[in-house]
Amino acid sequence: MEEDFTTAERDALYKAIFSRRDVRGQFRPDPVPDEVLTRILLAAHHAPSVGFMQPWNFIVVTDPQVKSRIHADFARANEEAEAMFDGERRSLYSRLKLEGIREAPVNLCITCDRERSGPVVLGRTHMPAMDLYSCVCAVQNLWLAARAEGLGVGWVSILHEEALREALGIPERIVPIAYLCLGHVTHFEATPELETKGWRKRLPLDELVFRDRWQGGR
Repeated sequence: MEEDFTTAERDALYKAIFSRRDVRGQFRPDPVPDEVLTRILLAAHHAPSVGFMQPWNFIVVTDPQVKSRIHADFARANEEAEAMFDGERRSLYSRLKLEGIREAPVNLCITCDRERSGPVVLGRTHMPAMDLYSCVCAVQNLWLAARAEGLGVGWVSILHEEALREALGIPERIVPIAYLCLGHVTHFEATPELETKGWRKRLPLDELVFRDRWQGGR
């Protein structure tokens, strides 16, 4: 394997990063070929992990009944979430589509097995949450690989953890990290949907970069 990226390879990586979107409402029903799904999962499996513990598992969900059960919990959680906002914010929230659970042909739950490498893990001795962060790296790898394959991904975080555990039979010692919707899409938005809908704007990079020490006040 050559160490250096060609200009085209480098540009392709940045294209995947900058054109990645959180997809909710553009899923098509076309099935995702097994070989494509395998490539995406392999990319996730090659994410960095603390102590090389590889704490992730991937639950692939295609059963409509399982999807419906998870969607029903989303509906309950989403109603609760809406009530946490006030005024115009609540009104805007109510108009946002925040999942594609039933529309996406594939749902994926990525989990973390915190006991996979035993009680003492290289690199986790002083920052115990590093295994959880490692699984988030797997999510990002998967997301970028999916974008390169022309597939959309949407992260659904408005769920009750216990309901998700029950629906997927996840043991108590295993931590659900991400519930993702995956599939072909009609299009990718040029700008993140929450930005175009007026929820938030992307922050300027120069306001977020400090040199040598914290410089942002509190």
